[in-house]
Amino acid sequence: QVELVESGGGLVQPGGSLTLSCAVSGSFFQIVSLGWYRQAPGSQREMVATINSGHATNYADSVKGRFAISRDNAANTVSLQMNVLKPEDTAVYYCTGRIYSTPFQFDDYWGQGTQVTVSS
Repeated sequence: QVELVESGGGLVQPGGSLTLSCAVSGSFFQIVSLGWYRQAPGSQREMVATINSGHATNYADSVKGRFAISRDNAANTVSLQMNVLKPEDTAVYYCTGRIYSTPFQFDDYWGQGTQVTVSS
């Protein structure tokens, strides 16, 4: 019943910016943490950025200083602001959340993914 819906992917030139958004909907009790992962062609899925309920963040070294993750707890949304994009940022980006569906049960949920392509 928990659903993560992503938006904002697209084509952007190197050095450009793009913002991804993700909204959590459905029946749930509490969102513990939210994050973004990505998977490039021929590569494994990797963590990009995470943010917990206290707004503490962490980033992959490859994006630190260029990307910024934020969340709106009231709206149950998380965003990823991507700046100074590079061709190596090209990947399918996935929103993920560790979410309690009840006070005693939590699971990790994933969005469907959105394509980000950085190319001239």
